Amino acid sequence: MGEMIGIAEEFYTSLNIPYRVVSVVSGALNDAAARKYDIEAWFPASQAYRELVSCSNCTDYQARNLGIRIREPMAAPSSSGHQPAGAHKGSHYVHMVNSTLTASQRTLCCVIENHQEQEGVRIPEPLRPFMMGMDFIPYRVAANSVKKFAAQALRGLH
Repeated sequence: MGEMIGIAEEFYTSLNIPYRVVSVVSGALNDAAARKYDIEAWFPASQAYRELVSCSNCTDYQARNLGIRIREPMAAPSSSGHQPAGAHKGSHYVHMVNSTLTASQRTLCCVIENHQEQEGVRIPEPLRPFMMGMDFIPYRVAANSVKKFAAQALRGLH
């Protein structure tokens, strides 16, 4: 779980979004999760942290419903040095972990709220390649700027 939360933290850090990691108390967990961490990001407009990521250790709860098992091999070979084909200690249900990297719509709202300036929204560096190199979206765009942006977008498609 630590690695999955770490990847999500890197993602939000790269977007320069303030966040916190919350360990969810056991009384707030559903039947499936034995442990859960959330990443909550800061939304300036509402002056509140809101959940964007949820990472859970569901132990074998989901594996039982899905019938996912693992077979453990024998610990040591027989005295002859060989293990019979298919020899194993037994099988048991695997433990499963789940995580979302991002809730897309909420994350976009969070990016806009955290990067807005008086004249528009500053685009975080990692998103600029997906915005055809734009680093700023003005709130009001003159008609010729829209035509210029559309022309650039079309050139990028060819």
